[in-house]
Amino acid sequence: MRFQSCEAAFEVKHKDVLGRIGYLTTCRKRIETPTLLPVINPSKLVLTPKELDEKFGVRALITNAYLVKKRFGQEAIEKGIHRLLDFEGLVVTDSGAYQALRYGRIDMQQKEILDFQEAIHPDVGVILDVPTGNSDANQAKLTVEETIRRADEAVKLRRRKDIAWIGPIQGGTHLDLLGFSAREMSKRPYPILALGSPTVVMERYRYRTLVDMIVTTKMNIPPSRPLHLFGAGHPSMLSFAVALGCDLFDSAAYALFAYEDRYMTEDGTLKLENMEYLPCGCPTCTKSTASELKSLGPDERARRLASHNLWATLLEIKKIKQAICEGRLWELLERRSRAHPALLEAFRALGKYAGFLERHSPSNKSHGIFYYGIESIYRPEIVRFRKRLDRYTRGIAKPCTIVLFTQPWGQPSEAFMENAKAVAKRYLGPSYKDALTMAFVPPLGTVPMELLDVYPVGKIAISSDLDEETIYEAVKFSRKILAKIGHNLITITDGSPQAEKILKGRAWPGPKVTANLFKEDIEGYKQNTFERTREKISS
Repeated sequence: MRFQSCEAAFEVKHKDVLGRIGYLTTCRKRIETPTLLPVINPSKLVLTPKELDEKFGVRALITNAYLVKKRFGQEAIEKGIHRLLDFEGLVVTDSGAYQALRYGRIDMQQKEILDFQEAIHPDVGVILDVPTGNSDANQAKLTVEETIRRADEAVKLRRRKDIAWIGPIQGGTHLDLLGFSAREMSKRPYPILALGSPTVVMERYRYRTLVDMIVTTKMNIPPSRPLHLFGAGHPSMLSFAVALGCDLFDSAAYALFAYEDRYMTEDGTLKLENMEYLPCGCPTCTKSTASELKSLGPDERARRLASHNLWATLLEIKKIKQAICEGRLWELLERRSRAHPALLEAFRALGKYAGFLERHSPSNKSHGIFYYGIESIYRPEIVRFRKRLDRYTRGIAKPCTIVLFTQPWGQPSEAFMENAKAVAKRYLGPSYKDALTMAFVPPLGTVPMELLDVYPVGKIAISSDLDEETIYEAVKFSRKILAKIGHNLITITDGSPQAEKILKGRAWPGPKVTANLFKEDIEGYKQNTFERTREKISS
């Protein structure tokens, strides 16, 4: 898929959930996404742009045009931003809106900052929007309206055609305003869109709210536009942002955390003073010990910690990309969600958007899926199969006799399916030809035997000690499906503890029969039980 505007083109190569690997091409540069743009303050460099390029492989960064103008002024215009930073990769210039949010205002108007950005010639620029921050609804509405007004004004002020401009989306935690802002900005000629004001949410670990903000934005913008998430750069949460459809990130956290002696990992943040070991294989951590880092002066210690923090963040981006290529981004979310209760809460919040995630996720994969627990019930593959199963069962003639087989977890074997059919034939006699045979396949629920080879039924790896929540949910869905058909239900079980776990209580109406569904020769096996039950049903 390839999407293009006059200033930029966006091409998607791989997808999983809403995450995607793609290429963003401007008039002069091309980068792979998802990617992190390290924030560079040229007045206070803990790592130089040249180091980012040569030692870290960074191909894109972001700097603040407002701060560059205040510090370098005419020098920046004469050299251009690439020469000033000594960086040949893609450069994004922010407008100073964050400083306005932090300090209340800045001493520049939009025309001045846009003219300066065009004069220093970045690859991508940002208009001077008005961040919503933590505003109440009335103030948030004003920030949205003013940002849209400035977006229209910027279109008229722009002169260069070789700079791709970012259209910021405001509204903060007010989802109605956020959706409106996203729709309005999508109507305007901005090839890259950006979700603004998430920093105050992330600083307070309100990741569930961040999920709402990102999904609301994605629901209201075209998939042809890459989405930038301002201020996001901690490795523990990047997989969630990518899985929800964010393509670009910028952050100064790698440096800011370093100045505070904080050590970033994919599982959270550690304080250097509490560390005895450096649990990382990056160049900084393999050449130093925790004691050595503690003994350094503040500037050198910050430099080395910033180096580690950036390595850890870039490594997480690579892990996310590999997970997308393998179709295992959901499994990565499962693991990352256990790093902090707030991330687990965010992961569970994905269930609210299961339908949206399913509609925009790849429809098939070449490998199986791992089921870890009840949160996995909302993964797109399971949601999609259940929707298709619901449509499939609507076409079944009703009422009819349904023979339901319970079996141990995992893929039903050929022996199971053959023996199950033989049991059903012996059990029902001539009426077998009019019966519907189904198997209970957790976590999917009841599945017609003829669909057992359909993805993902035969490709779910699941624990034999399944949790009660998953069983309850699968039984609940099964009863819903069976009720739509209208049926006489006969349940046949192999008598295993797993099967009894499914059948306990009054979950299933009708008679229950125990048979060895894995015995090669079942002729005569529990024949008396079959005959007695058949007589009971016939009468």
